[in-house]
Amino acid sequence: MSARHDDLDLAAAVAAVLCHRLDGATEVAVHGPRGELRLRVGPEHTLDQVRAQARSLSPAAAVPDVLPAAVPDVLLPAAVPDVLLPAAEPGVLLTAEPDVLLPASAATAGGVAATLGSLPVRFLRHYGDARWLPERLRTLHAWLTAHPDRPVREATLVGPEERRTLLGFNPAPTPAPRTPVHELICRQAARTPDAVALRGDGRHLSYREFLDEAAALAGRLRADGVGPGAVVGLCAERSPELVVAVLGVLLAGAAYLPIDPAHPRPRLDLMLGTAGAALVLADPAGQAALGAEPTVPVRPLDGGDRPAPPVDWRGYRAPEEVVNGLSYVIFTSGSTGAPKGVQMTHLSLANRLAWMQDTYRIGPGDVVLQKTPYTFDVSVWELLWPFLTGATLVTAQPQAHRDPQEMVEVIARESVTTVHFVPSMLALFVEEAGLDRCADLRRVICSGEALPPKLVNKLTAVLPGARVHNLYGPTEAAIDVTAWQCRRPEPADTVPIGRPISNVVAYVLDDRGDLAPLGQVGELVVGGDCLARGYAGRPDLTAERFVEVTVAGRPQRVYRTGDLVWWSPEGHLNYVGRVDTQVKIRGQRVELGEIESTLNRHPLVANSVVLLREDLGAAPTLVAYLVAERDADPARLTEPALRAFLAEALPDHMVPVRYVLLPELPATANGKIDRRALPPPPARVRRRSGVRAGRPDPVASPSGA
Repeated sequence: MSARHDDLDLAAAVAAVLCHRLDGATEVAVHGPRGELRLRVGPEHTLDQVRAQARSLSPAAAVPDVLPAAVPDVLLPAAVPDVLLPAAEPGVLLTAEPDVLLPASAATAGGVAATLGSLPVRFLRHYGDARWLPERLRTLHAWLTAHPDRPVREATLVGPEERRTLLGFNPAPTPAPRTPVHELICRQAARTPDAVALRGDGRHLSYREFLDEAAALAGRLRADGVGPGAVVGLCAERSPELVVAVLGVLLAGAAYLPIDPAHPRPRLDLMLGTAGAALVLADPAGQAALGAEPTVPVRPLDGGDRPAPPVDWRGYRAPEEVVNGLSYVIFTSGSTGAPKGVQMTHLSLANRLAWMQDTYRIGPGDVVLQKTPYTFDVSVWELLWPFLTGATLVTAQPQAHRDPQEMVEVIARESVTTVHFVPSMLALFVEEAGLDRCADLRRVICSGEALPPKLVNKLTAVLPGARVHNLYGPTEAAIDVTAWQCRRPEPADTVPIGRPISNVVAYVLDDRGDLAPLGQVGELVVGGDCLARGYAGRPDLTAERFVEVTVAGRPQRVYRTGDLVWWSPEGHLNYVGRVDTQVKIRGQRVELGEIESTLNRHPLVANSVVLLREDLGAAPTLVAYLVAERDADPARLTEPALRAFLAEALPDHMVPVRYVLLPELPATANGKIDRRALPPPPARVRRRSGVRAGRPDPVASPSGA
């Protein structure tokens, strides 16, 4: 076979592998001068194997007896340059636009052009940002020809120019803060001692009074033997006294461990033991939860009446062992059922709150609402950020975060300017009567779940003075690591999670652990001045989730988030879903978040969740749970109508089979959607013969009504 023919089958094989790597295609239709052929490509195939299939396309090879009548993905030129055979003429053999064209004539237009050696290649279908397709083809060609016997899943796609672009999406490093947050709070209190720091339960504490109470508690803790390296448990309901206790623990040099008095006693004991808590500060509810014989010493929330000199907050300077130590330990749910205690450092927290103040600029006159359960890491910035700036913190009543009407009342009454909402709770808040009374709101921070654009637009339509910010971050990386300021209106189908914050790096990795091509979905890993030390008492899990990568040319410690994202050409990250919520339906990988995002665009749907249930019959079944818009007619939310709506945007295997209408989606204690609490859909009622048909069934409710 001539060199020209070798070039032809090599180009066909490389183009087919690129199609496979970019969109997961396992069969790629190739059209050449001798006809049409489908090349089978899988992750374990080698270039040699794919190329062997492609050789039947060249003129010197025997033409297959039967050629499949399919739309080609790759179209090859004739062996003679500049001659376009009839097979490549529009309207002759092509029944639709092919994916890839290797033309022999300049007359062929459209698509994205690239070159392999002397062969021009033209991609006519969407494979991400067109700018990068030529470089990806050349990069893949170089790797495959150097490793023709290696699996194509190992091949490199990202070339040097695209790699520089991806790495450039991360912010340039800036000097990282070296002062712990509680020391900065002391300095702020010295500047504004008479300003109101804390309100709630009828109490009004100035900055001086707030620091005096926290310093007194810190002194009592030190007299109890608490100091740098220690962990102090907090078991209490939300109150101003709890806020004082948080700062008191930090001033004592210890890390605080929030535990929920509503949790079962064995879980509380497990967390206290795993974190190595020296003692627990508890209110009456916490003391009752810990029982008559607690596993660690229990003190009143204010430390008791033990005489001890207070910490001098006016001259406080954190010792180096505190600066390099832990600020808090927060437990998150674990996939094995055992909770994981995330050990957050002072320096990571300081970087996070410094970025927040640089970005949102609150100060005297601002009021922040503390409504997030303090066992959820979002509460950390609620509890501490206001006191860095001279702003005021207002504590909501215990459990008030579950009541959207109460949220409207307290935000309006207290003139709150800054508040956080989990999107599923925001969906209830925006429907409340009297929302327009919350006119002082300036910053609405969202995180914890995917944020539907319609929620942003509903809120800003009623409260035009409020800006909505979509933040993202795992507990293991100091609360949030990316941020997006929502537009007015937010026009896209989904709200981006934005760019990395100061001194944080974000990489989207493919299955090989290398940078995923721009626009391609991969797992997000994050590093920089945001990472936790690890998991308390779990060196094995710490080693599994906190790993080292070299994608930026040097070793870096990063956290594997388990979240699937992709970069936009502008350098914004877009959330897709969890690695562990990907499911396979009819052998095809499906991301449930994509179905939910599409369903949320329905004008009558306020919010939705999709599950793959395996308890409804022989085959796993996609079930959609949805909450209707407040004024929606449930009779219009029929299963056929919803299926038809989804079918306009999704392939058949991604359209749920069952639909369940709920008054609201169940929530965890942190306000996130509780997927495990979603009920199975009611059994279908078989219609008897003679029953009048023709009226579509409305979506089922859990009661079957």
